[in-house]
Amino acid sequence: MNREKVIYAFFIVLALTMNFGFFIGEIDDPAHHNVYEFFGAIVVSMICTVLKFGDRTHLGALMMATSLVADLQLVIAAMIWGYGAQLSDVGVTTEMFSSVISMSGGALLANIVSVILLMVETIVVRR
Repeated sequence: MNREKVIYAFFIVLALTMNFGFFIGEIDDPAHHNVYEFFGAIVVSMICTVLKFGDRTHLGALMMATSLVADLQLVIAAMIWGYGAQLSDVGVTTEMFSSVISMSGGALLANIVSVILLMVETIVVRR
């Protein structure tokens, strides 16, 4: 068993599951979405991006692209949430929070594509 591949797959699946855990719930209810889980999803997503730097295959490039998309969407969602919580006079509105969850959903979709690509890579390597 290749330890590097196990760690790689672990973080990809962890990014997907943490993002899913944050995403699930009422779209405009902050009580259904934990800020620490969101922070964890961002950190794990960025770890995935760093782990993908060494792969020089075409599939690796696609996986890097999906990881960058997930990172970008999660960082934008964090910026929206941070703006509402720290800078806005009205606080985090339902519209702002809906945008945070929507961006998280986009990152979730990118994570799903990344896991599918990981499965394709595993099938190709086995043949």
